[in-house]
Amino acid sequence: MKAKPSYLKRKAYFYVTLLLFMISVFLHWFFGWKDYKQEQLTHSQPPQVEEYAVQMMRETMENWQSEFLQLIWQVVGLSFLWYCGSPQSKEGDDRREEKLDFIIKRLEPDNADELLAEWKRKYPEK
Repeated sequence: MKAKPSYLKRKAYFYVTLLLFMISVFLHWFFGWKDYKQEQLTHSQPPQVEEYAVQMMRETMENWQSEFLQLIWQVVGLSFLWYCGSPQSKEGDDRREEKLDFIIKRLEPDNADELLAEWKRKYPEK
């Protein structure tokens, strides 16, 4: 029996993604501050943290709306639909099953019915 992977290993993808996300947000705000400060100094204005925070929140939300939310819908939405068994996720399953049954019957004509019955018990249809 295989040992169950550690919690960290099971959640590694999440933690790596979270780390990359946090780094990208930090860098976005860091370089945004550099740009904002330079722009304010060019116009002989002192940089103001409150004004900068509002500007960066607006830019961050614009980026998330146009990129992040669209990607989330494509990945999470399609994964959810596939997981819960939408018709789109099963379009070719019946045809594929019939082809595989045909191939098995041709390769193992004597044992095909027993093999198919065993697999049906082992992997029942949903």
